[in-house]
Amino acid sequence: MASKVTLAEKFGTFTERWAPRIVARYEGHEVRIARLEGEFEWHRHTHDELFLCLDGELDIEFRGRTETLQPGDLLLIEAGEEHRPNARKGEVQVLMLDPADSPNTGDPETATIAVDA
Repeated sequence: MASKVTLAEKFGTFTERWAPRIVARYEGHEVRIARLEGEFEWHRHTHDELFLCLDGELDIEFRGRTETLQPGDLLLIEAGEEHRPNARKGEVQVLMLDPADSPNTGDPETATIAVDA
C-alpha cells in the first residue's frame, strides 16, 4: 500500500554525516537521504547516481570542474565518472537515487552502508 514519506521527519531521526538513510525502495533502487558536511573522498560508481539538493549548498567536484548545487538543483552523475561531494559551507541535506545495496563510495570495503530511516 502506498504511503507518503515526510522528509523533514526522516531527517529528524538522525544527525550523522555521510551516513545515508533509505526512505523508500522501488524497482531494485533505493531513495536515500543524507546529511553532508565537509569533504568526502574521490570515488566513482558502476551505476549512474542522482543528487537532489534539498537544503544548503553542495559542490560536486569533478576532475577539472565543479558543479554547485543549491536547494532544488538536481545533478545526474554518469557511471564511472569520478567525483567528490564537498559541503564546504556547512550542513547540506540531499536526496539520492541508487541501486539497492550499492556502496556510497563505489567500494564495498570503504562504504557506509545505507540503513532504513
